[in-house]
Amino acid sequence: MRIATWNVNSLKARMERVEGWLTEKQPDVLLMQETKLADETAPTMPFSMAGYDLLHHGEGRWNGVAIASRIGISEVVTNFGDGPVRRSPGSDAIAEALEAEASEASADEARMVSAVCGGIRVVSIYAPNGRALDTPFYRAKLAWFDRLARWLREECDPSQPIAIGGDYNVAPEDADVYDMAFFAGGTHVSGPERAALATLRDWGLIDAYRLHHPEPGKFSWWDYRAGNFHKGLGMRIDHMYVTKSVAERCTAAEIDRDARKGTLPSDHAPLYIDLAD
Repeated sequence: MRIATWNVNSLKARMERVEGWLTEKQPDVLLMQETKLADETAPTMPFSMAGYDLLHHGEGRWNGVAIASRIGISEVVTNFGDGPVRRSPGSDAIAEALEAEASEASADEARMVSAVCGGIRVVSIYAPNGRALDTPFYRAKLAWFDRLARWLREECDPSQPIAIGGDYNVAPEDADVYDMAFFAGGTHVSGPERAALATLRDWGLIDAYRLHHPEPGKFSWWDYRAGNFHKGLGMRIDHMYVTKSVAERCTAAEIDRDARKGTLPSDHAPLYIDLAD
């Protein structure tokens, strides 16, 4: 069984590349982030023709998460079960809500969808970027991770098979960035963000990629600018966190760097894990 995650950075713009990757890598489940589509415009037919059911949770121009599965989709959860997300074109809703002291800032954007596929509870997540420290956007990011942790505590069981894949927008260790001195004092590497991921691990999640790749210098995102991809100047911010029962089945984990090459790529590369039956 192969489970993959990929921030596609616009499913509409990247659909041809996604179709080609599905044909080449044959994942049983593909978790996608930043689809930038509303549910009614999600490309259900192309996925169906490729043999996949598509579950999409989106709001329009921004965010959006999805699950494509050829081994079934059931027991769906969107937005942590908190209800509908906004349908406006603006990108700053969470920050605005925090400034207004809203009690649930995470309830306003399409960043989480979950389903049971092939006996595993899979979750596709797209964590907020955070933009800069000491801003409403950064506080919203931490609030969103708190909501994810609370959902796990209240609705999930670490003894069950769970895989949470997506763009976490956090590099857990210094080895996950090309130069820690360059990133110091910014988002993605701050103490509170890394502590949020540590909370997930303490609950019972394991970084599946690190099971097979303890070495530094393995990245999943590279800035489009200044030829950073070709220079190897990246970050590992896309992860597949799994519970123990899934980790024990994990025979391989890879970041497909080749998928970042070519014409009109996403700025992220897909990550996939292989599980023994």
